[in-house]
Amino acid sequence: MKVVAIASIAVMAGSILGGCGSTGLSNGSDSSSKVEKKAPKDLKIGVSVSTLTNPAFVNLKNVISDSAKKQGSKVIVDDANNDTSKQNNDVEDLITQKVDALIINPCDSSAISAVVKKANEANIPVVCVDRSADSGKVVSTVASDNVAGGKMAANWLIEQLGKKAKIAEIQGIPGASATRERGKGFDSIGDQKLNIVTKQTAQFDRAKALTVTENILQAHGDIKGIFAQNDEEAVGAARAVKSANKKITIIGFDGALACLNLIQKGQVTATVGQQWNKIGQESVQMVYDFYQGKKVPKNDKVAVKIVTKKNVTSFKKQVYNK
Repeated sequence: MKVVAIASIAVMAGSILGGCGSTGLSNGSDSSSKVEKKAPKDLKIGVSVSTLTNPAFVNLKNVISDSAKKQGSKVIVDDANNDTSKQNNDVEDLITQKVDALIINPCDSSAISAVVKKANEANIPVVCVDRSADSGKVVSTVASDNVAGGKMAANWLIEQLGKKAKIAEIQGIPGASATRERGKGFDSIGDQKLNIVTKQTAQFDRAKALTVTENILQAHGDIKGIFAQNDEEAVGAARAVKSANKKITIIGFDGALACLNLIQKGQVTATVGQQWNKIGQESVQMVYDFYQGKKVPKNDKVAVKIVTKKNVTSFKKQVYNK
């Protein structure tokens, strides 16, 4: 009888644990839960973008909206203005509106986790774009390979300026996965093979990067290069360098139109170009694949490449059709 009792308890415990493990957000890879299939025309997609003051994210928003609307989906877009509280409130509002899916470009990877978990509780699938969420269940994160891109930037600076060249690194928003990953890739090579004299944050902001670069040039007037962790910072840095009448090699990260234009003018030397058209299109496709019960990759990494004056025209045509 003791054996029977123990066996019964084991069965009950297994049933309880099995129930706790199901979130209702399986995309078909988990046989314990199935997705209710929906056609694109029947989906309402909520989109939260970190900021629409960054031209790269404006393009991302346009690609997502256009891709979804072409398939008949309804799209609701919110601009977080780089404010984590606003973004969380926006996403909570989208959950209240009972959207079928959320595509989120987080301001901060940690701060967004709370509302990702709320979306999980509401059985709303979440796709993160460009930046990840630190916790909560995300169907897929569609982003460039930021670590590889950071390494590309470091190796490119070594090729252009030589080993141990004096470099300044302008970092992004502390807490954003893109900041961590781009810095990790760049520093893994730069800390050993370059002379990084300073690392300062400009919050991925053009105006702040202008001020930060002005201060860097006063303290380290002999630097030969600057790595800016996004193109808004690269544009701000270029303005400071131009005002100081200096010749400094600048490489950004994004492939934003404003930076590409400065590359053509010779004011920025290069950028690690992201394929925003593919990132936007694939984030929408992840939602559609999820609702068709297809297996969706947890991390969808889109390739990046160095863009200079030699290939900037072809890159603009590919990504922006300009």
